[in-house]
Amino acid sequence: MTAAARQASPQSYARFGGLLYLIIIVAGALGELFIRGKLVVPGNAAATASNILASETLWRLGIAGDLVMHVCDVFVMWALYVLLRPVSRNLALLNLLLNLIQTAVLVANKLNLLVPLFLLGETPYLKAFEPAQLQAWSYVAIRLHEYGFGVGLIFFGFVCLVEGHLIRASGYLPRVLGVLMQVAGACYLINSFALLLAPDFEGQLFPFILMPCLVAELSLALWLLVKGVNLQEWTRRTGSASVEGSATAGLR
Repeated sequence: MTAAARQASPQSYARFGGLLYLIIIVAGALGELFIRGKLVVPGNAAATASNILASETLWRLGIAGDLVMHVCDVFVMWALYVLLRPVSRNLALLNLLLNLIQTAVLVANKLNLLVPLFLLGETPYLKAFEPAQLQAWSYVAIRLHEYGFGVGLIFFGFVCLVEGHLIRASGYLPRVLGVLMQVAGACYLINSFALLLAPDFEGQLFPFILMPCLVAELSLALWLLVKGVNLQEWTRRTGSASVEGSATAGLR
């Protein structure tokens, strides 16, 4: 492999990961704010059920869009693992594993959003229950999805802490991005544990505490997409890692 090819490789990973990260942010915002945020009426099971029945295709599109977003998650994890592996292979692997658990939780959690479609349908066996019961159970499933999302973000909070450390230590990505990601990780953890331990307080906290998360993730995605890595520092870091690896192999 030529030197030029080696230099092009991290930029390809960075731009590929940055583009998909940006798609994830946009898709996530669309799903939460403009689909579920539009159809779910807080505290009103009957109105929520009516909205879902009137816009069933939109509800299904929201679920499908979320699943596409989680597929993109896997490719972003892969790109970030390759980019951060020269800093610390073990920590980059830990970051990848935490991220995989987060995504697995969120994917499984999407099943809760399918429950209202089953309960609010015209299937004959559902006539054994009163409409108000079916509406209430559907709303409980939606609420369970909110909590499942919070559980998944506990793992992502630790992802941000580890990832931020690796970015700060890399030398080929701006330290400020690492700091922002670690602040975001702390915010995710505070928000998720508040949801579990003090849900009323979390409801007041949510709009404010997640703003640093949006700033951090959007900044990282745009930096990777537009700027990529500092190739001189990347070459120095990967060259040093190769020398250390050869020396270690020689001692075995």
